[in-house]
Amino acid sequence: MSGTIKIGHLFPVKGSPLQATKTAAARGAQSTEFRDMLDAKVLKFSHHAEIRMQQRGIKLQPESLTKIMNAVEDAASKGAKDSLIVFRDIAMIVNVPSRTVVTALDGGQMQSNVFTQIDSAVIIS
Repeated sequence: MSGTIKIGHLFPVKGSPLQATKTAAARGAQSTEFRDMLDAKVLKFSHHAEIRMQQRGIKLQPESLTKIMNAVEDAASKGAKDSLIVFRDIAMIVNVPSRTVVTALDGGQMQSNVFTQIDSAVIIS
């Protein structure tokens, strides 16, 4: 019996352990990229916005949400960070990079109101 043991005989490995780690890391990166891409297509609502919408009786239909998401995409393509989105009688302040509605107002609250800390506005017809 010889004093050397060949590891490959006991634990056959395809490729080196480094390659396996790199492959797992690449999959993780792809997963993160997919998640980022998915998040970029989803409109989120902050807790504050959800409460304001309930208090003000604001309800959005799926087709309305699609139009609002398209408006956010347009704002993002122009480099907007915080945008006022006006759709019919609803105004929303949206953090564009995170695709998050920060607050929402209905027609009554929009009148004689000053909107601050925004860098853009999108009016949806």
